[in-house]
Amino acid sequence: MWCSDPALQLRRLGLAPILALVLALWHAGAHAQGVVLVSAHAGGIAEVDRETAAQLYLGRRTTLPDGRGVRLLDLPAGAERDLFYQRLTGKNPSQIRAYWSRMVFTGRAHPPHEAADAADALGRVLADPNALAYLPAASAANQPLNVLMLLE
Repeated sequence: MWCSDPALQLRRLGLAPILALVLALWHAGAHAQGVVLVSAHAGGIAEVDRETAAQLYLGRRTTLPDGRGVRLLDLPAGAERDLFYQRLTGKNPSQIRAYWSRMVFTGRAHPPHEAADAADALGRVLADPNALAYLPAASAANQPLNVLMLLE
């Protein structure tokens, strides 16, 4: 009997394990892109090492090694933000929330400015030569950006 659902057709043919593998690979591919730390190509921030980026995004420093100030942008809470902080700092989402709660409460630092979404972060980076942001790798493609770091 004909069925319009391809998943159901595969199950009927006894190919459910293959379906599971295809779905797992597709799901992994959606997250395998990772995130990239970027600056505007015209801005002049051409490189930032991993340690400096971690210190910036944890509020431990506010300037680049050359003394230049930067404006940091965060994406809203979600998979990209979690991946970025996990890969850059080794901290999970609840650790990052607790960390920033302490930093703000004690007055030692303020978290990065939160963009509305990746498109908003991209627009802000392109408009501000001193801005750094992390974006999904796919949204940074074909843009006038300096890709400073890939975190997958």
